[in-house]
Amino acid sequence: MVKVTETKSRNRIAFFAENRTFTDYDVLFEVKGTNFRQSAAKPKWIRVPAASKVHLKTIILFRDKRPVYTKTLKTNDSLSKRALKKEFEVLDIPPPKVRPKKQITIYTSKGCSACDSIMGRLNAGNFIFRSVSLDESTEVKEQLGQFLSRSPQEMDSLSSPIISLGGRLYTKITTFDRMMEEMERD
Repeated sequence: MVKVTETKSRNRIAFFAENRTFTDYDVLFEVKGTNFRQSAAKPKWIRVPAASKVHLKTIILFRDKRPVYTKTLKTNDSLSKRALKKEFEVLDIPPPKVRPKKQITIYTSKGCSACDSIMGRLNAGNFIFRSVSLDESTEVKEQLGQFLSRSPQEMDSLSSPIISLGGRLYTKITTFDRMMEEMERD
């Protein structure tokens, strides 16, 4: 969820809220303690957008004193129109991986344009899948050829990928949408 980080300079401590999720939150942040100064204003709810970092508050330290403080952070996912909307820094957080219903393995060859388009869509959607190049692993190519009753010449001139969905082999799938339809069956 939302985590508070501190940045210390010579006589100040700045507090930031880091939201490492893909949901917006409103936060209420308070600092209580001794040996520092802070604004006397009442704490307000501050909007922390998804995957971002927002400045919450800065305290000024007393000279030659060590600050003693406690922080409290309240978060709320029901966003208020009255929350302060401050400038924020976007954090580079990769989107979560998508685990499909069935395990996906794609066997590809060099002259296969459908392979590239299917794998491109899987990567764009952050799906977890395995890709095996038949040009690089000859023993896998031989095993698939025997299993599909194809000659080595037919295996060398593949124009569409061989896709394994949950252990079942498909040789006629040429588009991502068709592969997703097959995955939904059963």
